[in-house]
Amino acid sequence: MHRRLYDWVIGWAQTRHGAAALFLLAAAESSFFPIPPDVLLIALVLGAPRRWARLALICTVGSVVGGVIGYGIGAGLMDTLGAAIIRTYKAEEYYNKICGLYAEYDCWLLLAAAFTPIPYKVFTIASGALSMNLLSFALVSLAGRGARFLLVAALLWKFGPPLRTFIERYFNLLTLALLAAIVAGFAVVTWMS
Repeated sequence: MHRRLYDWVIGWAQTRHGAAALFLLAAAESSFFPIPPDVLLIALVLGAPRRWARLALICTVGSVVGGVIGYGIGAGLMDTLGAAIIRTYKAEEYYNKICGLYAEYDCWLLLAAAFTPIPYKVFTIASGALSMNLLSFALVSLAGRGARFLLVAALLWKFGPPLRTFIERYFNLLTLALLAAIVAGFAVVTWMS
């Protein structure tokens, strides 16, 4: 199952719609969708390594646009749509901890969330609900998401062919490692509060 999904995602690199799909996935993930855009970014860069910088930029812009949508959900629709999204992911306690940490860490907390694999959408919604300055939000999101996606894409561009062979050989193990990284991200946020 995982292998077919991987092959399907890699196939996006060979279509003219891959970049658009990357933008939409990045935007959706930053506001409400559970699947991180890194999966598609990795596939697209492995499939078309010369386009690494362009693809990282598309992913970054999509993520920031989605982050602004998440911010808007938090600012104007927290009691309805925002709360529903938080409940859908069973992240009420996580959201409350984030809100408590914002008072002390503000932009630094958002920057950490933008760069790491912890669920960014909860931070975008919290930023809006807590009335973080929108320009600061957008700039910090651009810096954090841009650094993350450019780093991933640049590493794939530089080390792509051997990395692709490695990914294909150890795909199931790497899937479990990614899941462990996500769980570790949750643990770090819990530990910080």
